[in-house]
Amino acid sequence: MGLPRSTPYSAQNSAGIQTLLDAEKEAQKIVQKAREYRTKRVKDAKAEAQKEIEEYRKKKEEEFKKFEAEHKQGNKKAEEDANKDAEAKVKEIEAAGKKSGAKVVEDLLRMITDVRPEVPDKIAVNS
Repeated sequence: MGLPRSTPYSAQNSAGIQTLLDAEKEAQKIVQKAREYRTKRVKDAKAEAQKEIEEYRKKKEEEFKKFEAEHKQGNKKAEEDANKDAEAKVKEIEAAGKKSGAKVVEDLLRMITDVRPEVPDKIAVNS
């Protein structure tokens, strides 16, 4: 027996196998491109989400600062009103002191200098 003869069937078979190998390589390239595209889309989506989160955070910080500034002014106004009320009360007390202060001093001096000792009722009954 000699060398095997090449048959048209084996040449077709070899060409078919080569076609399948080429198709498989092409499919692998397509799958690789799809994976790369998906990876890129995921990265882009993450970046976009991070950007939106950052914008939202900045917006909420600005709203908070505005809210805080408005309420600080409200507290400051309430504090100023309380101080005005306290000053008014102090002035009323000072005016009352000036108005009747001399009489109070006079009454105190009279009570101190005009002493009238009296025996308490319990002691007076027992004696």
